[in-house]
Amino acid sequence: MKAWLLSTTLEALAGHEERIGANRPTGAAYSRDFGGDNRADMRRKASAYDDREPAVLVIGGAQAGLSIAARLNQLDVDTLVVEQWPRIGDSWRKRYHSLALHNSIHLNHLPYMEFPPTWPKYIPKDMLGNWFEFYADAMEINCWTGTTFVGGAWDEAAKCWTARVKRADGDERILRPRHLVFANGVSSYPMLPDLPGLDAFKGEIIHSEGFDSGAGWAGKNALILGTGSSANDIALDLHSHGVNTTLIQRGSTTVVSIDPSARLNEAIWDEGGRLEDCDLIVSSATPPLIIKAYKAVTQRMLELDREMIEGLRGIGFKHDVGEDETGHQMKYFRRGGGYNLDAGSSALMIKGKLGLLQYDRIERFTAAGALLKDGTTVPADLIVLATGYYPQEELVRRAIGDAMLDRIGPVWGIGEDGELNNMFKRTPQQGLWFIAGGLSQCRINSKYLALQIKAMELGKLGPL
Repeated sequence: MKAWLLSTTLEALAGHEERIGANRPTGAAYSRDFGGDNRADMRRKASAYDDREPAVLVIGGAQAGLSIAARLNQLDVDTLVVEQWPRIGDSWRKRYHSLALHNSIHLNHLPYMEFPPTWPKYIPKDMLGNWFEFYADAMEINCWTGTTFVGGAWDEAAKCWTARVKRADGDERILRPRHLVFANGVSSYPMLPDLPGLDAFKGEIIHSEGFDSGAGWAGKNALILGTGSSANDIALDLHSHGVNTTLIQRGSTTVVSIDPSARLNEAIWDEGGRLEDCDLIVSSATPPLIIKAYKAVTQRMLELDREMIEGLRGIGFKHDVGEDETGHQMKYFRRGGGYNLDAGSSALMIKGKLGLLQYDRIERFTAAGALLKDGTTVPADLIVLATGYYPQEELVRRAIGDAMLDRIGPVWGIGEDGELNNMFKRTPQQGLWFIAGGLSQCRINSKYLALQIKAMELGKLGPL
């Protein structure tokens, strides 16, 4: 027999194994010290950082930040998470009213704690946000909420960062961690397009990031610029509230049904094996095999979604399956968008219940809506800009400067080696790390990132 794939991976550091299972802490420090600090006292003191500096400062308290902090905690690496929202989980709670995850619960567990078996297959945003808050407490993660990372610089002599953060009360604090982990997500700041006449529009213009619900727009007209997942979800929300809604398509889009097609990529987790085994199998695949697999899966998706795709093309919708027929997954890794995991909006477009307008038909925007090249106007009271976000490089540039961005190069996107640029691994700048992606990506890759940071702390791994 011949091996189909040979993979090696970092599983543990001998003598510094995770503090889990039989290696868990005894709790004697507080449970046997009658009259001394109890757990709550110790947690308050640990989170205050009045008497020490964190070894690691994590920027962002959603799935990426919580995953890496939980992993580092079990490796005894002192870690502080700063989150700009008032509560952990608000990064999900504050999204649009009807949002739920577009992939199933089986692949979305965080490290060490799986979701309850009673939970729905597709988790609503508020449920997920509350779980994040509970998880941070249960995993004893040190978090400063209402705290903004203002900026930082690398101190070459001291081999640490000088990081400025602004607390909820407005006070600034200087921290000097040896490691800085950006865990803010694939995207950064909302991208607001400069479109002819848009500044003349007399109705309301909001970016999709600021959209909550269509409840106040019943009987009105709405235009949504974009045809990705957020645009389509918002269209469904507006339509359900009686809003006459039209999506404006600027570029070709990959459309995939959530069920059954998108679930094909979740199959390994649906089969009931141990989560750790499934994660290892997924993380073992090499870039050429990943491309080959996505091509095969995309062909099956086209078969399953043939009727929907033909219907979309029949109304003039521009549909594609990626530059090399690898579908929405590689679009996500390469550019972080350009696809729609369809929750029902496509059927409504095909039936004419949701409008579709190609951007190249628009002459310009006016006070009343969109003026078409044929002289007619598509009226609007609301324009939603579902136009995506700047890439993470913009966040890095604003936070630690152009020179640092030039030094490290691209963040996210596929590099020449077939891997994601600067993600989950050492970067050209010592002590600078990145983690982002969906819940499964953060769970899997937080393990390897944490082990690398621990190895550097032990002097077993040097900078690039």
